[in-house]
Amino acid sequence: MALNEFISIGFALLFIILILGFRKVNEYERAINFRLGRFTSIKGPRVFWIIPFIDKIVVVDLRVQVIDIPKQEAITKDNVPAFINAVVFYSIVDPAKAIIKVQNYRFAIMQLAQTTLRSAVGEVELDELLSNREKVNTHILEVLDEATDAWGIDCKRVEIKDLELPENMKRAMAKQAESERERRSRIILAEGEMQASSKLAEASKIMAESGGIYLRLLQTIQEISQENTSTVILPFPADLTGLSGNMIESIKSSMKK
Repeated sequence: MALNEFISIGFALLFIILILGFRKVNEYERAINFRLGRFTSIKGPRVFWIIPFIDKIVVVDLRVQVIDIPKQEAITKDNVPAFINAVVFYSIVDPAKAIIKVQNYRFAIMQLAQTTLRSAVGEVELDELLSNREKVNTHILEVLDEATDAWGIDCKRVEIKDLELPENMKRAMAKQAESERERRSRIILAEGEMQASSKLAEASKIMAESGGIYLRLLQTIQEISQENTSTVILPFPADLTGLSGNMIESIKSSMKK
């Protein structure tokens, strides 16, 4: 009876060990297997069995993950303080390195991204930071990708999310933008006046060459004479007097003939 009980207990323990040894890893995961503290293999995606109490697995997610870099103060190259936060997109390409080479890869990426973000902002002026964020994003991505390559991690994208400036700097930038708009408005107005004067000069030249200016003057006199006006003083060009004299001489010579 004692032997039968011992065998039953043994089978029960064996069954429990067998049940405890089964593990399941999804398609987007990998399991890093350590046996007595030493790395042995990468398992998954499937159902597999490990030796309970001897093997230990660490499951790693291979999907693209996002880290939100907290808002922090950075000083630009032209000594303007700015509060900036960003997001980092990364994925694990070598699960063994991500677990063995660095203690906490997510925390390490966040700390590295924070220091790199402050350094990248300090290398550009405020105007460039506002107008060309892609340059700063690319610089941060290159630094992160180079550092995390040894950890088996691929940094795919870095984006500056928010950029907050001090209130006095916002007011100064608003005044600058208003002055710039006023300057452009004056330039456009001056260009319009220049084009109009050029067209008027061209028209007057054509009229002077073709004699149309005298016809225009006579038309103006006719329009004024139709109104109830007492006295009208009009400047007559000297050329008009000469033209009238020439016309009279031409008429006299034709009559003599």
